[in-house]
Amino acid sequence: MAGGPQENTLLHLFAGGCGGTVGAIFTCPLEVIKTRLQSSKLAFRTVYYPQVQLGTISGEGMVRPTSVSPGLFSVLKSILEKEGPRSLFRGLGPNLVGVAPSRAVYFACYSKAKEQFNSMFVPNSNIVHICSAGSAAFITNSLMNPIWMVKTRMQLERKVRGSKPMNALQCARYVYQTEGVRGFYRGLTASYAGISETIICFAIYESLKKHLKEVQLPPSSNGTERTSTSFFGLMVAAAVSKGCASCIAYPHEVIRTRLREEGTKYKAFLQTARLVAREEGYLAFYRGLFAQLIRQIPNTAIVLSTYELIVYLLEDHTK
Repeated sequence: MAGGPQENTLLHLFAGGCGGTVGAIFTCPLEVIKTRLQSSKLAFRTVYYPQVQLGTISGEGMVRPTSVSPGLFSVLKSILEKEGPRSLFRGLGPNLVGVAPSRAVYFACYSKAKEQFNSMFVPNSNIVHICSAGSAAFITNSLMNPIWMVKTRMQLERKVRGSKPMNALQCARYVYQTEGVRGFYRGLTASYAGISETIICFAIYESLKKHLKEVQLPPSSNGTERTSTSFFGLMVAAAVSKGCASCIAYPHEVIRTRLREEGTKYKAFLQTARLVAREEGYLAFYRGLFAQLIRQIPNTAIVLSTYELIVYLLEDHTK
């Protein structure tokens, strides 16, 4: 017999929490590198390009210095050499504390909102997926921002090899002492702007999932083969949807990291956007995108497919 609404919500809470935890552990080093790349404190390399000065009598060239942002592997090498391998897992504590409840709350809210919007609009239409994803993301961001704020501060902290960095509780205490309760909500406006990424991701994912159901393999004696094929299809759908959403909505990530920096000149969402554009150019909004794609695509694939698999297995047992 199928479970009631409360049992169904608990199922989505558990499945979402498990999926988020697995994804966070495997992709933590890439998140640290991505956050460092987004930071305004990133150490730029000065490169000298020869430039021909036209109209001069001698015809000699001039040398023009240009600042170049280091790449993913340069940052990785710097962290390993100066801080040690453990620094690649900075912020994993608050991430693990926050990721399970955040994913659990998100998927439970998404599932509940979907039920409500299905009764208001055409069931399982794009508008239902968009409204459900947006509502779930708004609630989750509002609740979880203090934990993500502490995580970002820990990831940005640079300590030489052998020195003891702050743990999550020390970091939270320091934020409270220096900035008060409001300090824990820095970057929240950027997170709200990032809801667009969640909406795009889930709208594409649900469309692909619907298409996968329509082209599923015909029933066969080997149920395992069909289940594994569906699971792989969901991973691909999740990877494609997150890749597209990340490329479109990525600038809010850079703005959010800048807003969460300690002692920063960045005060508000629009002010930060204008300042970054004026001082560093529009390409600065995409610093760390490669690390984000490498991290988020497999992470989202793991999270969503683990979620779908647990829901499938538990629903199968409760019937």
